[in-house]
Amino acid sequence: MTTAPPQLTKRMIETLIADWLPRAKERRLVLIYGRYEDGSGDFALNTEQDRKRVHVTDQHSVLGIVEAWQRHQAERGADDVLVVTTSVDDAQLGWDIRGYALGRSTHTADRARIVAQRFGAADVDPRVRAEPWLIDALLEAEPPGGWPRSGSVLTRDTAMRTLIGARLGIGTLREDALDAGALLAWSLHSTGPDRFARFAESEQTGMTDWLASSVGEVAPIVLRLASAGKAADAMPLGLVGRVATRPDASPEAALAFGGLLAGVRPPALRAFTDAVEGTLERWLSEAESGGEPARKRILEVANRAEQLAASAHLTEALRDSRFLPSSYAAALGTLASALSPNPVKGSVTAVERALDTIRDHGLARLEPDRLKAAEMAVRVHRWLALPLPDVGSVAAAANRQAMDWAWVDRALTTLWVGDNGADPAVAQAYRALHQAARARRDRLDEHFAAQLASWVPRASRIDSGGCLLIEDVLDTVVRPVASRRSPLVIVLDGMSAAIATAIGEEAAAGGWREASPRQGERVAAVTVFPSVTQAGRASLLSGVSKVGDQSAERAGFTAFWQKHRRKAALFHKNDLAGDAGHRLSEVLLTALADEGVVGVVLNTIDDALDHGQEGERAGWSIRDVTYLRELLDAARGYGRPVVLVSDHGHVLERSTEKPSKAEGTSARWRTGPAGDGEVELAGPRVLLGDGRVTVPWREDIRYTSRKSGYHGGASLAEMIVPVLVLLPSDELVPAGWHVLSPEAVTPAWWEQRRTVLPEQPSPARKPSRRKPEPDSAVPLFAVDAPDESVGTRIVATDLYAAQRAFVPKAPDKQVVAAVIDALLEADGTLSLSAVAERAGRAARRPEFFVRTLERLVNVDGYPVLTLRDGDRSVKLDREMLQTQFGVRVR
Repeated sequence: MTTAPPQLTKRMIETLIADWLPRAKERRLVLIYGRYEDGSGDFALNTEQDRKRVHVTDQHSVLGIVEAWQRHQAERGADDVLVVTTSVDDAQLGWDIRGYALGRSTHTADRARIVAQRFGAADVDPRVRAEPWLIDALLEAEPPGGWPRSGSVLTRDTAMRTLIGARLGIGTLREDALDAGALLAWSLHSTGPDRFARFAESEQTGMTDWLASSVGEVAPIVLRLASAGKAADAMPLGLVGRVATRPDASPEAALAFGGLLAGVRPPALRAFTDAVEGTLERWLSEAESGGEPARKRILEVANRAEQLAASAHLTEALRDSRFLPSSYAAALGTLASALSPNPVKGSVTAVERALDTIRDHGLARLEPDRLKAAEMAVRVHRWLALPLPDVGSVAAAANRQAMDWAWVDRALTTLWVGDNGADPAVAQAYRALHQAARARRDRLDEHFAAQLASWVPRASRIDSGGCLLIEDVLDTVVRPVASRRSPLVIVLDGMSAAIATAIGEEAAAGGWREASPRQGERVAAVTVFPSVTQAGRASLLSGVSKVGDQSAERAGFTAFWQKHRRKAALFHKNDLAGDAGHRLSEVLLTALADEGVVGVVLNTIDDALDHGQEGERAGWSIRDVTYLRELLDAARGYGRPVVLVSDHGHVLERSTEKPSKAEGTSARWRTGPAGDGEVELAGPRVLLGDGRVTVPWREDIRYTSRKSGYHGGASLAEMIVPVLVLLPSDELVPAGWHVLSPEAVTPAWWEQRRTVLPEQPSPARKPSRRKPEPDSAVPLFAVDAPDESVGTRIVATDLYAAQRAFVPKAPDKQVVAAVIDALLEADGTLSLSAVAERAGRAARRPEFFVRTLERLVNVDGYPVLTLRDGDRSVKLDREMLQTQFGVRVR
């Protein structure tokens, strides 16, 4: 034996002895060519027959071997086995020792066979034997618990996959578990790459080659960087590398990037950059679902990429990157430049294009507050581009507040909070936009106050001027709802119409159907004067204009419903909390389970105005209002309709000025002559101040110390009370009422490129029964009839007729055509209720109607039309529609 003796470990010897002992008969000495790394040691070994004690010693002289054997015979048990690792050749040993040894000779360890046995295999793939580095690495890297069992033959792929999992710190890998994304994620943790950098060159090369064949071009680049101690820069370089892979890449940019990562072929670099961006996209989805580790990883990669780009002077070249902070800041800067407090014709297109760029940026998905501020800025820009509305009457103003101007107030609340990125240009653009919109809103409030001055003296139930008075909400709105099922009336004290737009939107997304006695419009009421809780809430809950406390509200609510032969119960803040383990009180749940009308007063919003929590908010959601989510869930569980209503709205603190010199005991009303920004009102609807009060219409006037918000004044935001009727199912729609789709209650300027849909479908033109006269010439290109919509042409095709033959009781063609056209006009997506509204009586069961449409247009199962978002919205694929039916879709 001329080669250097191999290193042998305890596990290797265990494996060899376990394999040889069944053939040992009575032999108690085993000689192995090699060097035992521990020098000597003992271990127990279980065989099929019994348990044997094994003693190992490392001896490299004849005398040492003889002495070890003699000592073993003298001191050890009769069944104990002695293993001697040695480099002494058999010729030097003589028969007096070899005669006692297993096989009467020194054994050579078959390392490949040992590896196979460590995996529980009987044999090993020849390709494993051909790679000594792989055998050495598998013997060296075996984890404490041993290798997993692999079957009768250890294949090269299994060996490589298992080794890489252990060596790189990834863990046990399934056959499909290692991909480019996993390798890129591995590169960000120092432990695994640091290990790889310490491996022998042959092992690094072997791993790289196998990973390149199984993972792709990403592996050589990542492992090359890991070998150089720069694995953490792999993903950042993938982002910067986009400058060298895009079609319009300049030689200068490619050269600059080569200084960061040289020697990579363009196809490999392109695959690498695609893999990096694809991995970041997956992490973005995780981060949006609340995955904070994914969010941190993305920001680490993006910030490091920013540094690398700056070091190579590539920041400007990466201005269109979807992940660099500088490109995100540039996109916001472009929007800021396009925004204007005085929009001109054509400017809306520019700001919408800038907003599209922001929405497409990956970091926008990590910073939803900044994206929301940008969206609100564009919405305000759109609104400012419209003509100044006219306040023709109090009733008209109440309607416009509920259907349009409240959305402006909602957007302005977000703009006031602004952009948290500390960009002065963006902040200045938002501030200018806010000031312009606020000035326009002030003009509307001033005109509204002028209308109030002539309306209040004569306003009554008999002569309301077309307004819904707050004391009539129970009779006009809640009673018809109660004709189907006793409702839950939730009074959100202080809820403005702006907050109602957000809560209504969220409720619709949660599956609630909104209904109204007015086609396509929400109902809004006008509260009493001044717009304070003690007057507005008592009037609302009693059904008569009055001032009162909680006991008066409870008595009035019960009396109103007793007059209409119904039981009723009203719960205030102290009545709501349940015992341990129950969010709501038992008495409240019992009332909800009963047949009576239930009323609940929630004070969260009004309390926030007093306690400083409203001022910094960019909006309210259902979960922000204490007990609201639980009440909605309980109402749904008991099948109850819900009426969300307020007693008054509010204005927010937006002034740095001190209180007005005309101080009062209330924040927004007083007595005495009116000054600038105020109006003096008198009449039967003025319940305090001996029937005459002075109230400000300007939101920046207050008479008491600073708080987060105030109410009592005559602004639209304070006076107009939102009324939302939410139904758990369409079966509860009162007679003569209408289901309101989210699109119907959202102003056209709120969404990009949205058109206002007509309420009723226009009938499609019936095809003529006359045979067409043959054309004298065939046109070069097909020309669509200009007076036929896309939907009309779809339902006139032979393919549609063939589909319809298999759908019993299919809707009329005109209805199907109208729905297709509506979806196309809305960029392919509408809420389920909007589709039902467009289809009319044909969609009395909206889900069933859409499923029928799917059977009509989804040819061969292709998803031309689908229900999305938990069956709450309908999506029409424009391109697939055109492909399937052969009709050009503009």
